[in-house]
Amino acid sequence: MNFTKEDIQEIEAHGLTKAQVEEQLSIFKNGVPNVRLIAAATVGDGIQQLSEDKEVAYIQRYEHIDTDVELLKFIPASGAATRMFKTIYQFLEDYDSKQESIDAFVTRTDNEEMRRFFENLENFPFYDEIRNSFQENHSKSDLKTDDQVRLAFVQKMMDEDGANFGNRPKGLLPFHNYESYLVTAFEEHLYEAAAYAENRNRAKLHFTVSPEHEEAFKKQFETIHSAVSGETDVNFNVTYSSQKPETDTVAVTEDNELYRKPNGKLLFRPGGHGALIENLNDVDADLIFVKNIDNVLTKDNIHILSRNKKILAGLLLELQGEAFKFTKALKEDTLNEDKVQEIAEFLERDFSVKLSDGYKSLDLAAKKQQLLKILDRPLRVCGMVKNEGEPGGGPFWVANKEGNVSLQIIESAQIEKNDKEQSEIFQNSTHFNPVDIVCGVRNYKGEKYKLTDYVDPDLAFIASKTADGNKIKALELPGLWNGGMAFWNTIFVEVPLETFNPVKTVNDLLKTAHQVQL
Repeated sequence: MNFTKEDIQEIEAHGLTKAQVEEQLSIFKNGVPNVRLIAAATVGDGIQQLSEDKEVAYIQRYEHIDTDVELLKFIPASGAATRMFKTIYQFLEDYDSKQESIDAFVTRTDNEEMRRFFENLENFPFYDEIRNSFQENHSKSDLKTDDQVRLAFVQKMMDEDGANFGNRPKGLLPFHNYESYLVTAFEEHLYEAAAYAENRNRAKLHFTVSPEHEEAFKKQFETIHSAVSGETDVNFNVTYSSQKPETDTVAVTEDNELYRKPNGKLLFRPGGHGALIENLNDVDADLIFVKNIDNVLTKDNIHILSRNKKILAGLLLELQGEAFKFTKALKEDTLNEDKVQEIAEFLERDFSVKLSDGYKSLDLAAKKQQLLKILDRPLRVCGMVKNEGEPGGGPFWVANKEGNVSLQIIESAQIEKNDKEQSEIFQNSTHFNPVDIVCGVRNYKGEKYKLTDYVDPDLAFIASKTADGNKIKALELPGLWNGGMAFWNTIFVEVPLETFNPVKTVNDLLKTAHQVQL
């Protein structure tokens, strides 16, 4: 590839090198290898189902952590709410009030999403705020019919001069109505942190946000933190970061040539949530809870979340303690054959590790070396909910190119859809990934792992997009909890479905989990 002087300047301005961009182009040209699913992880085969006694024990283990253990909630929150209002945008584009009524339009287009939206308008948390706002700008003579009121409501909700919901960050939208005040997803995460991620009455949260939204998050925190601290008796330390420019990727044409914008410049695109492994690597804590911005519950249900988070964290601490003990012993090289066998059994039983076929034939030194390589890694405990048809990834046994089998979180885009066997394995999975993860990121000496060393670059994504009206191909880095954590030790645990309440569309706010029980 021949780069112009201007190309190289652009590349370097992004913090990238020519060699890195050439590597990206090579991935486009050669394609991303599909993962090879061996089987879906199920209860008893890759997914743990904990007894009541074990749950209580893990909660107690977590609640008795040392006061110097640093806890952190890490919340990806960079997305605008545009996709949440996709149906609303389409309605505003397609509906002509001069031609038909809203009910006639909904019936003709069989648009059940808009029907549900209008039938439940008063149950949305922002109903009073929007209604009062547009009534200030309209006289009663302007809004004579129900249709005029409903259309004015939607326009006020979406217009840039109105509430502009579609362009706000999802984390700063009103999610819950506590009668006297509205609460955003951002604020609910503070209450959550106070319930299960505080130590010494302090809670640390880190939000990854778009640069243009960071100031709005900071203002929101300034507005609410005194009240939330007073109510929870917890002091909050909130920090922010954005995806690094050097994690951007170039776009290409359908012929895998560098795509150029009309002004001749290269098009760089964000590398997807996989880029956040850099942000996760930069934060400092002993135990990190990872959870998406839109997956929250009302305050009256936080005890459900709190209990399950403590279970996952307690399990991690228990297994991490064993792993540290074994790692130290292997490093000191004082173990006999029986002790080495004990470590192998621990990994197979508690870490769901499948040792290589040739492991048993290795001599003692080689066995120690292999076990140490497996043990001495970051550790994650991931909650998994029963599959209820939600789109997204799930837990699977996967073979890498060397044939080694491990537990991974896999998205549908990572498999070969034309392979019937692979598609069936994916479709028949019993559990779903809600992004409910607790991470242990230090080794037995307390040193932080360099998390970028544990990414599988082969698990990137190539997606079809458009730019300037042209079809392009975009490269997304291995997903944060997919290839971004491919070489971590992974534990899957079944958690209740009640802990998973994402808001992917505006109508999700009508679900019971988001309706405040006054």
